[in-house]
Amino acid sequence: MSRVAAVQERTTPEGAVGSAAQSADRPGPTAGLRRVLGLPATSWAIVLASVLALTGFGLIMVLSASSITAYAGGEGNSFGIFARQAAFAAAGLVAMLALSRVGPRWWLPLAWIAFAAALVLQALTLTPLGVEVNGSRSWVAVAGSMRVQPAEFLKVAFALWLGAVLGRDDVRLRVRQTWGTAVGGLFAAGGLIMAGHDLGTAIIVFLLFMGALFVSELPVLVSVSTAAAGLGAVFLFVVSSPNRLTRIAASISGQENASQEDLLGAHWQSAHGEYALASGGLLGVGLGASREKWSWLPEAHNDFIFAIIGEELGLVGTLLVVGLFAVLGWGLLRVSLRTRDGLMRVTAMAVFMWVIGQAVVNVAVVVKLLPVIGVPLPYVSYGGSALVANLMAAGIVLAFARQEPGAAEALTLRRSRPRPLSILARRSGGRS
Repeated sequence: MSRVAAVQERTTPEGAVGSAAQSADRPGPTAGLRRVLGLPATSWAIVLASVLALTGFGLIMVLSASSITAYAGGEGNSFGIFARQAAFAAAGLVAMLALSRVGPRWWLPLAWIAFAAALVLQALTLTPLGVEVNGSRSWVAVAGSMRVQPAEFLKVAFALWLGAVLGRDDVRLRVRQTWGTAVGGLFAAGGLIMAGHDLGTAIIVFLLFMGALFVSELPVLVSVSTAAAGLGAVFLFVVSSPNRLTRIAASISGQENASQEDLLGAHWQSAHGEYALASGGLLGVGLGASREKWSWLPEAHNDFIFAIIGEELGLVGTLLVVGLFAVLGWGLLRVSLRTRDGLMRVTAMAVFMWVIGQAVVNVAVVVKLLPVIGVPLPYVSYGGSALVANLMAAGIVLAFARQEPGAAEALTLRRSRPRPLSILARRSGGRS
């Protein structure tokens, strides 16, 4: 029996490869697709391919969107911002590959250590090392002009820690204690973030928390009541801030109803984001040919990079990005729903709610469905801390995907079978 056949035989009781082979023997146009989707390393391949595609596409768009800003901002050339993002992408990919090889027994102790370290790092933003940008004290000065945003790494650690807390086997026997511990972690993480007046990041952390809570073994009523309490807290934070109320009022009224003074204020960013999307049309004005990036649209290479994508690549480009996030979300859900390990299930769902939820919020802000919040587009927007943290989260999920029945064995076939689908597996009737 060949190695591939042995892998399939071991995974057949789980219904992963056996059902795929049977469906491939039946006639029909979807038999091949069903076979591929049933292969043991499919989830791994989906997550890896979509993350690499988004990261590569993001580097291209950061170069295009930041070239004018870099040249005018004293960088000396048009490639300064892109060069930094490329360096962070390289570091993030190394971290992703390293984390993807971590074994299951290491995640539980690593979760507690990482969360404690992330809380300490986030607390540094409230010390003299903290740096305030655009009203939020969310950065820590490292060396010279280099800054780190601890909240991005706190998201990774919090997702993994929630898996350790909410993924325990005895959750149903210790509902109050488990829920209290998880909420305590939320208060610690969210409280430090809100102390720096960063409501946008706090909302993403809450989405992450709710994703973990809903797939845990806690009663549904606990999750629903926690969600309601969280929404109430967000409402209080919004109404207590004149700046946030102004943003909401601007998004509701629209620039067409604004005075000239308001148009130059709260409406400016959203208005020029809309101009960028409108001028792109179906196919866009061409890669690198954006007009709004010439100091008209603030944060063109960061929070509003989706608007530049729409301007330069048109509706086709924006749909490509949305499609890549849909594929990534599908892969993250597959990993969460197919594993029997509680820590892996909860953590993967938390990452799904973080990455996909943040992408939805970012796009909704750009298309004016939400007020300007200030969260980047994962893997695409400029930001070293965010990119490295996003890639670290992908590495953790890839490690979980390797634990699916037969996945680790199938992935070892890459060395002996260099064909594109050899990393997934082959039918038992193929060549050994």
